Amino acid sequence: MPQIFDMILKNAMIVNHNGAGKRDIGIRNGRIVALGDLSRTSAGEVINCSGLHIVPGMIDSQVHFREPGFEHKEDLDTGSRAAVLGGVTAVFEMPNTTPSTTSSEMLIDKVIRARHRMHCDFAFWVGGTRENAHELGELERLSGVAGIKVFMGSSTGDLLVDDDAGVRAILRNTRRRVAFHSEDEIRLVERQHLRIENDVASHPVWRDDLVSLKSTERLVGIARETGTRIHLLHVSTAEEIAFLKDHKDLATLEVTPHHLTLSADDYALLGTLIQMNPPIRAAHHRNALWLGLQQGIVDVIGSDHAPHILEEKQKPYPASPSGITGVQTIAPIMLDHVNSGRLTLEAFVDLTSHGPNRIFGISRKGRIAVGYDADLTVIDLKRRETITNAAVASKAGWTPYDGRMVTGWPVGTIIRGHRVMWEGEIVTLSKGEPVEFIETLPHC
Repeated sequence: MPQIFDMILKNAMIVNHNGAGKRDIGIRNGRIVALGDLSRTSAGEVINCSGLHIVPGMIDSQVHFREPGFEHKEDLDTGSRAAVLGGVTAVFEMPNTTPSTTSSEMLIDKVIRARHRMHCDFAFWVGGTRENAHELGELERLSGVAGIKVFMGSSTGDLLVDDDAGVRAILRNTRRRVAFHSEDEIRLVERQHLRIENDVASHPVWRDDLVSLKSTERLVGIARETGTRIHLLHVSTAEEIAFLKDHKDLATLEVTPHHLTLSADDYALLGTLIQMNPPIRAAHHRNALWLGLQQGIVDVIGSDHAPHILEEKQKPYPASPSGITGVQTIAPIMLDHVNSGRLTLEAFVDLTSHGPNRIFGISRKGRIAVGYDADLTVIDLKRRETITNAAVASKAGWTPYDGRMVTGWPVGTIIRGHRVMWEGEIVTLSKGEPVEFIETLPHC
């Protein structure tokens, strides 16, 4: 008797943990139930993907969607709209909102706001502080929690744990992998005089490579002392790559498309639009990140989507805020690097889906495999498009890549069997659900 599916994706090149090959995907009840030649089967919806590649749904594990408190910059609706237009099927959203996500009440509030309002699936990082350190063991096990996030250096928001004792207390009370913004606050304060009015090129002089390295060295020492797994966000320096390769037993790390693509030379043209924490740095740091990626030291790519409206970004430095948009352009920018030969498509898959699945213990996402959620990103690897401000779905309405022509483009976003985006149009609204994690699944 022929099998019947809800959806069949036919004739695509499937890129997965076991390589690339032409196979059909059969989907039923939101899950992948068959892979292979499904020409003798039928489905409610059959999509011919000839000439296209299908990869596991992209997971962006670092976004700032600004709700609550900064909805004029972004909210959970617009941020997730940008995500699915960029081929992203799930995001982990950061806690530096107002109020900060530091309690079960604030976490529950965010989950309620997000469910069936966000267009992609989601999890939320809980902010670790000195005040809530004793509660983190319970908070990290709540439904919808990606883990604990700690700011060791000041950035957007008021979450800051800049002392070793505070970091140690947090790590002693956690069991899941803890994510860190790693910059040394003492060195930041000492070097504030190096900021030059109206000269954003002084940003990486102020927040120099030692600001990051000193903090990361301290953090790894504390993590080894407490026996805790850690995750370094937006690693930006050659020195950190060289250091962290010897600590992969406990430390995973993320790099961003902007740190892989831009350099300090771009301040002359883009100014405060590319002002970030940690900063866009000299080209030799960018080259070291690529080497770390090619040698397998880097575990994931996250966008660090952190929008501000143009009126704010165009303030004279250092009054200008740090942060750029990125969740909608992570695929186009990185696929362009694939086409230029800097990255294989298999490595792209590992960094954007397998990697998050592996290091965060995501349940049923991050692979194209029978029994997994039918989360899929459909890409046209040869399509040439120009990234424009006009196409940006974020409330910020701009991208540092405006006018950049790229090769490789996401043409479809499928989440739990729902065709959410197709050919640049959102065709299914607001189906977002919390991501589940193996370490927090209910006990049988």
